[in-house]
Amino acid sequence: MARLSAVLIVKNEAAILAQCLHSLAWADEIVVLDGGSDDGTADIARQYTERVFVDADWQGYGVQRQRAQGHATGDWVLMIDADERVTPELQHSIRQVVDGNDQSRAYAMAILPWCFGRFLRHGGWYPAYKVRLYPRGRARYGAERVHEKLSFDEGVKVERLAGDLLHFTYRDLEHYLVKSARYASEWAQQREQAGRSASLLEGLLHGSGCFLRMYLLRLGLLDGKQGLLMALLSAHSTFIKYADLWTRDQQKPSP
Repeated sequence: MARLSAVLIVKNEAAILAQCLHSLAWADEIVVLDGGSDDGTADIARQYTERVFVDADWQGYGVQRQRAQGHATGDWVLMIDADERVTPELQHSIRQVVDGNDQSRAYAMAILPWCFGRFLRHGGWYPAYKVRLYPRGRARYGAERVHEKLSFDEGVKVERLAGDLLHFTYRDLEHYLVKSARYASEWAQQREQAGRSASLLEGLLHGSGCFLRMYLLRLGLLDGKQGLLMALLSAHSTFIKYADLWTRDQQKPSP
């Protein structure tokens, strides 16, 4: 019988990790790679699995997911985050795939986010399919710091699974702002290393475009006040990415 490894990369997720791991109790193996938490995250993980590892040498999301996958022993990998939960329908779909063990397929699942009191189904937030289930030996992550991508062996095709992966995206506004700032820093660092630069005008244009696209073109307005808030926050986050990259260039010493 084929086996499933549920794989997580985490850091300082003590407040929510137990709920996630409890929802994965049906997996054949749970692998947790901790990035050097100081809030007891690793101790909580060890209550659910013996496969807990620590690697605090952070080099971006892609590399950390590579490392985590390297500890998995199952035939299939379910790559999941601490703030996500597998619904019963999705669990059934995953189990069917693993039992069938067709290694020529990888599977994308619909991500349904919960933000500030409601699930968001518009504004480009849903279904936002992402590949999270794949044969371990036939797919791997790249080295991107953010926007990490999976690459597949030749012949592997991507299909969609029935069921939603619930994403409890932000605990509160402070959590959003901290998470957004970290993501902007990773994005700016990746672009800086690639020799890219940015202007504040670029950030303003991209941020404005983000708001119009999410709130109007993708009907985020149908998600009520939360839809408006998330469109505004996403526009802010988009601007901050470019502002971060711009400030890095300003801080370089003059010739």
